[in-house]
Amino acid sequence: MKELIKQLAQIPGPSGYESAIREAIKEIIKPHVQELRADAMGNLIARLGTKTSGGMRVMVAAHMDEIGVIVSHVEKNGQVRFSNIGSVFPRYLPGNRVVFLNGTRGVINSDRYEDPSKIQPISQFFIDVGASSKKDCPVKTGDLAVFDREFLDMGKRVSSKALDDRVACALMIETIKKITKTPHELYFVFSTQEEVASRGATTAAYQLDAELGIALDVTPVGDILGIKMQVSLGEGPAIKVRDVGHIADPAVVNWMVAGAKVLKVPYQLEVLDIGSTDARAMQISKSGMPSGALSIPCRYVHSPSELIDMDDYGHALTLLTGLLSREIRLENK
Repeated sequence: MKELIKQLAQIPGPSGYESAIREAIKEIIKPHVQELRADAMGNLIARLGTKTSGGMRVMVAAHMDEIGVIVSHVEKNGQVRFSNIGSVFPRYLPGNRVVFLNGTRGVINSDRYEDPSKIQPISQFFIDVGASSKKDCPVKTGDLAVFDREFLDMGKRVSSKALDDRVACALMIETIKKITKTPHELYFVFSTQEEVASRGATTAAYQLDAELGIALDVTPVGDILGIKMQVSLGEGPAIKVRDVGHIADPAVVNWMVAGAKVLKVPYQLEVLDIGSTDARAMQISKSGMPSGALSIPCRYVHSPSELIDMDDYGHALTLLTGLLSREIRLENK
């Protein structure tokens, strides 16, 4: 499991530029699915299973893209100014490194601090790529980069850039491999541009018109940094109840909780006050569909060193595989 997560997390793939990660996933899953295609938005859509009596058409989505930066202009002295792709937090920038899609690497720093007690805006940061002038700078306006950070194996826990959401892509791949029998028609969508308003999932949900939608993503934890939420690292996957853009269907929440209890999988309930997932896009697409989300607890989300507990990942795999292998009953209590 670690090797798969490591492989996926190290491939650069900022929003809108997911081709490399898409091709890697395609090669891994094509022997295990009945149908595989990429759509106009770059989503990779895999079908598994045939809908039988009592079965459903289910869309499961995990996004391939990661946050990144884009060159806005290059200064005369070769310093590279940039803007964000997705939610890039300035507090994580000083001293970090990036790698551009053309292979160029650079170090992030900032203009002189006028007030060291305040975090500067992104507009006051630059990337030093070793150039001495605009002419010899190896990148140009419009070039994209992602954080440059190696995978760190810490035993039960691992850290890397882009665990949001490559860990959920790995989870979906492992689920595809483990499901041997299902009454459902399952569509696994490795979506694009989630970090910029779930654009890929929006079009995928419209075309698939499923009867149930499940998003797989990471969620911040409340066991450090003073974040006021109940989710903690190592206490099981989180079943989403609400986030900023999505109120999970109560029947979907109840179904997931009941499944966790039957499978004897530890779980947590998630109420998140920042961000949302592809579940929002699925819930309101076309005529709508019941939707929910299964989250893997993660520290330092949207930093170069996101961190997860492998026990949470393993329990999420057991739960997701079990839920999709059985008949689905959605009931409000």
